[in-house]
Amino acid sequence: MTTVTKTKRDSDGKLKKANGEHGNLGVIAGAATAGAAIGMLAMLGRKAAVQAPSAFAGDWAEALAAEHKAVLKIFDALEATETRNTTKRAILLAQLKHALAKHDVEEGNVIYPALREAGRKDEADKLTKEHGYIKQYLYELENMPKDSAAFAGKIRKFRADIEEHMTEEETTLFPALRAQLSEEKNKALTATMNKEGFKVA
Repeated sequence: MTTVTKTKRDSDGKLKKANGEHGNLGVIAGAATAGAAIGMLAMLGRKAAVQAPSAFAGDWAEALAAEHKAVLKIFDALEATETRNTTKRAILLAQLKHALAKHDVEEGNVIYPALREAGRKDEADKLTKEHGYIKQYLYELENMPKDSAAFAGKIRKFRADIEEHMTEEETTLFPALRAQLSEEKNKALTATMNKEGFKVA
């Protein structure tokens, strides 16, 4: 069935539609709604894909260790770039920033408070302070010319500091916290951490 559009002239003698305008608005509104729904599903799919490695890693400590490995792979790729690879450096830096932001939310909103609750306030405060320095590195790299001779040196220093932070978490602090908590509390911590991670994935 086709819609017949009648026309008439306005005061300037130009043709204008008399009928059928509202039908077209309905089609446009329907398409916009469908587009928004598809966009929402795509966003949820992307979030699920980003969070999946953490969610399927097992408990919270294993998930965070898996995220540490993923971050180090981004560092590998950054360290393999050359001065002329400015676009690649910018893209990899954006990926690093996103991965660390998600990780920061999970640790800062869930794990470090659990450390404090378990009587490990000094350790939690130290880790929180180190996260501040991680943000400082990201800020400096973001604002540094990607073809700067200092860029590669800053990346190497950043990696050395973050690896020290990760090693302390994985070998000392997180195993001690996991052992201190009940199985039920560890499961609850994993679920809460994954929920926080999904928000920013």
